[in-house]
Amino acid sequence: MTIFLEHRTKWVSYIFILLSLILLSLSIGKGREWNPAERLAIEITVPFQKFFIGSISVTKDIWKNYFFLVETRQENLLLNKKINLLKIENSRYQELLLTNQRLQQLLNFQENTEEALLPARVIGWDSSGLFKSIIIDRGKNDGLKINMPVVNSEGAVGRAVSVSPNYAQVLLITDQNSAIDGLVQRSRCRGMLKGRGLSECSFDYVIKTCDIVTGDTIVTSGLGRAFPKGLYLGTVKEINDSPDKLFKDVRVAPAVDFSKLEEVLVILRSNFVPLRRSEIR
Repeated sequence: MTIFLEHRTKWVSYIFILLSLILLSLSIGKGREWNPAERLAIEITVPFQKFFIGSISVTKDIWKNYFFLVETRQENLLLNKKINLLKIENSRYQELLLTNQRLQQLLNFQENTEEALLPARVIGWDSSGLFKSIIIDRGKNDGLKINMPVVNSEGAVGRAVSVSPNYAQVLLITDQNSAIDGLVQRSRCRGMLKGRGLSECSFDYVIKTCDIVTGDTIVTSGLGRAFPKGLYLGTVKEINDSPDKLFKDVRVAPAVDFSKLEEVLVILRSNFVPLRRSEIR
């Protein structure tokens, strides 16, 4: 009773509207002209009906849009998941494609040489972070010996300086302890390629009369007991010819991009005679 009294106005309005609707339905069913009371009821109740029907329509639209947004959000989540999976698959495909290209280059190198070559993967770098040496997944059990040359399709990489049964450490040609006898491919002038760091070597002991220019190719001379003749070492990028020095100062960009080195080939020479430990460094 208390609730009815508190909302008396609302209840009266609801009852009035209900009675008006009943009255209206009865009059429509008789198929006659409305009397004054019916016309008054129509004038009063129709605006409420319009409001009520409009409210229902708006509510239906809200729920319809809500469910549409929920469904759309779920579809977007599924699409984003599929896109992420496709990105992962594409990344794997690109990696396989690049790996295949590198291996194909190594295979082409193998087919164009008479040397016995042992493929290996780079599995580690030296702890100094200067990329002066690498660790490969081949060792004595694979026929690898100290000072054997290591190459890839771009050129000379370095030589083995430490060997265990299954692994080996390779000193890169950019290491300061590395020295390789080389030739200017065009003019045949000789010099000694020495490491200077990650991306540079020097070509030392080049006499003043040597015909050497920027852009010349430096290759291994074949002298000594390590690298075979004709391996690509690098390209001359700078020459300083100071009058107060006995030799030209020549800087060389290595043929191999060591920052991207992943696979290599070890040259297993049948007539190979390893250097004495004192000769290696």
